Amino acid sequence: MTEKVISTTILGMVHNGEAALGGDGQVTFGNTVMKHNAMKIRKIADGKVLCGFAGATADAFTLMEKFEDKIEQYRGNVSRAAVELAKEWRQDKYLRRLEAMLAIVSKDGAFIISGNGDVIEPEDKIVAIGSGGMYALAAAKMLKKYTSLKTEEIVNESLHTASEICIYTNDKINVEVIEK
Repeated sequence: MTEKVISTTILGMVHNGEAALGGDGQVTFGNTVMKHNAMKIRKIADGKVLCGFAGATADAFTLMEKFEDKIEQYRGNVSRAAVELAKEWRQDKYLRRLEAMLAIVSKDGAFIISGNGDVIEPEDKIVAIGSGGMYALAAAKMLKKYTSLKTEEIVNESLHTASEICIYTNDKINVEVIEK
């Protein structure tokens, strides 16, 4: 029997002209925490785009590299790069086997790219992936609606909420921001 690596809660949003993306640091292998402070968020495209990943780490890095190539190829057009990566991911035999998801935010939008070749652009510009993603998403929606917290604070507090509920999410939170 092979152990499954379960890890990551990634949450991002675009709000009040700012974009923020954060993630926890826990990596779990079976029923063991292997690492507490993994870095799952990257600034790409000269700091204009934030990318986070959930799933198999090597697969995620492969996809992030491909996404960076697409951003360059399409001159910073995040939406077009996301769609083109998803098309390639779905059509390529090798890429289809990769087990990862990407959450991407820029000042212009927020996207999730799944291994099924889906590109999802939520209307409220909040994206969440990973084991605790839905807990963080629920918290972010409420904080956005009922508080005046800054974007970075909403992401941070929402991830902390997820860490209190999801056993695969810890409170070693890292948040990156693209400001106005």
